[in-house]
Order: sequence, then structure tokens, then C-alpha cells
Amino acid sequence: MSFIPFFLQAAAGTAGAGNPTGGAGGGFGMMIPLLLIVLIMYFFMIRPQNKKQKETEKMIAALKKGDKVVTIGGIHGVISSTKENTVIVKVDDGAKIEFNRSAIATVISDKPAVEAPKEEKKGFFGFGKKAKKEETAANETKADETAENAQTEEAQAESAVESAEEKKDE
Repeated sequence: MSFIPFFLQAAAGTAGAGNPTGGAGGGFGMMIPLLLIVLIMYFFMIRPQNKKQKETEKMIAALKKGDKVVTIGGIHGVISSTKENTVIVKVDDGAKIEFNRSAIATVISDKPAVEAPKEEKKGFFGFGKKAKKEETAANETKADETAENAQTEEAQAESAVESAEEKKDE
């Protein structure tokens, strides 16, 4: 589809509308939403795909003997030798299969994954699990303080009663 008729129609429509500037700029105003859509598509769809493709190309170029791999067909094995465009994957003791380099989906690393410290999920506007835990902890602290205050008041009341009884006895 050609955009030339679109530009011609936009220019003709603004020139005949009695625009004092002679019709300049009218078509550009209509193209702004189209340009925004293209930019959004680039940043959310095309750019991440290009990054992923570059990472895959680096991984395929870095294949070496002894790497544990998984093919796009789901076959697990260890690379026994590499060629320019192919790799030979040892699947079992006596079984070796030759694959194109592009058929390797992932390289499995033997390094154990380092566990990141678990962050508690926060809900919308901070009203998540963490906020609830903090709230219950604060409520428990307040309850403990209230109980201590009540015990202190009871002790003061008992001592006041005892001192009043002592005064009566005298």
C-alpha cells in the first residue's frame, strides 16, 4: 500500500479548507498518531526481538566441545565436536547426532543458580502482604503495650488500696 495518495489527500484537504497558512502542517497533524504507533511498536515489539536474536547468535557462536545443550526438538545432549555450520551432539554412549548450529535452542550451564533474596510482593499502593504483616506486628505491639499499661495501673491501684488500709489501721 502506498502512502502517496494519503499525503496528497491530506495536502489537498487542508489547502482548500481556507487555512491562512496555505495548507502547510495539516497533513503532519494527522500523521502524529501514526508515528506514535510505529514508535510504540518499535520499542515494545521489534527492539526486544532484535536483542533476543543477537543473544541467540552469540550463544550459537560460543558453542564448544563439552557444552550441554537442548535442541529445538527437545533433544538433550553434550557437544562432542563442532564444525563451521554444524555440531555433533552426543545423546547417549554410542549415539551421536549432527545438528545445524541454528537447531540449538539453549546451552545448559552446570553452575547452580544463585538465589536472589526474596522480596515480598507489594500490592497496589503498598497494601500488600508486607504492609499487612507490618500492620499485624504493630497491632501486636500495641496490644502488648496496652496489657503492660493495664498491669501497671492494677499494681498502682492495689498499692493505693493497701496504703489506704494501712492509714485506716493506724
